[in-house]
Amino acid sequence: RRGYVIVGLSFTIFMDQFHETVANQIDARVDTSEVVANLLCEFLEVAFHYVLYIREIYPRSLFENARKYNVPVQVCRHPELNQYIKQVLNGLSPLIEKGEVQKVVLAIKDKDNQTVEAFNFDIRDTESGDHSDSLGDDKFLLELESQFRSFLLKISVCNALLKPIPSECSFMVLAVTKLPAAINMEYTQTGQEFPWITLDPQESSVNSKPMIIPLKSTSTGILKMQLYVETNL
Repeated sequence: RRGYVIVGLSFTIFMDQFHETVANQIDARVDTSEVVANLLCEFLEVAFHYVLYIREIYPRSLFENARKYNVPVQVCRHPELNQYIKQVLNGLSPLIEKGEVQKVVLAIKDKDNQTVEAFNFDIRDTESGDHSDSLGDDKFLLELESQFRSFLLKISVCNALLKPIPSECSFMVLAVTKLPAAINMEYTQTGQEFPWITLDPQESSVNSKPMIIPLKSTSTGILKMQLYVETNL
């Protein structure tokens, strides 16, 4: 099934705590898919910062030490970059909640605006459902935190599997969605400060025949996610 790619504006020039009160957010009036979407976007925000640091898209002096899921990570101190990432994920969260996002991609582009590397977060099974028992279970939350920690640890060592990127690279965040979501966004985002545009998948993919490098996958019952990198370097 072919998805449509929705991409936020390219940015060329966070979060410290896991939802400690997540159990308190769960009540009968709130669809638990909203909680899952929030947790996933929280993780993606940290992961994006860490990828940008590890792959040296920006000077490492712009980053500072932090801890997330009991793992040391690096987060950017640049307010405009932080705002861009937050706006991207704020826009995606409602779609993730509805199960309309198939994949979120952090695409690294060279100075000619060609995608040379892409970190793909393939997402499944976030649609609405009654998972209150699982989300209210400390064991489940600890397992979810453990899985997010494992993803960050894999990102921390990905340079051993990847070649250095060219100089003067930038990045773009893309989302592969189901077709109704793409159409709906085009008609409902008028006047928004952070517009999205639709692209043909070939416009945003890594050129030529990329090498695919799996990094990590997980399945927690209500969230299935796989992280892999596409590269032609």
